[in-house]
Amino acid sequence: MSFLKDAGMALLGGWIIGVVFGWLNLPAPVPPLMGLIGATGVLIGGYCYGLLVRIFTHS
Repeated sequence: MSFLKDAGMALLGGWIIGVVFGWLNLPAPVPPLMGLIGATGVLIGGYCYGLLVRIFTHS
């Protein structure tokens, strides 16, 4: 449940920042879609690396 709580807090924080930036008429502080897709790939790759290390070191 810790992951869901952390993800929810991150989403809430992002929402609050989005509201504040919208209120101040500033552009959203997020990268373009391809940047988000690339960042997701980095996160997945890091997770897979950690998983592979655990699998091969416990054998």
